[in-house]
Amino acid sequence: MSEPTEDEIKAFIEDVEFLIQTLKDSFESTDSQFFIDEHNDILYVKLEGLNDYEEHEIEEIAAPVLSELDLDFEEIIILPL
Repeated sequence: MSEPTEDEIKAFIEDVEFLIQTLKDSFESTDSQFFIDEHNDILYVKLEGLNDYEEHEIEEIAAPVLSELDLDFEEIIILPL
């Protein structure tokens, strides 16, 4: 498999940053962090203020965002910051 081009890497980073910003806006978070586990193909997203939501509320808010912004990760895990 060929290495991604610089433009592909830039587009991927922009997509991840857009997803993080959209989740921040959705949960009214003022701070966030993320980590990409390339080995397991998992995106971990930590959001400030996530503790204010019940688990079912998090799923209801995040599900449409994650399905709309379908990034090529095996899993996306959202955690409190």
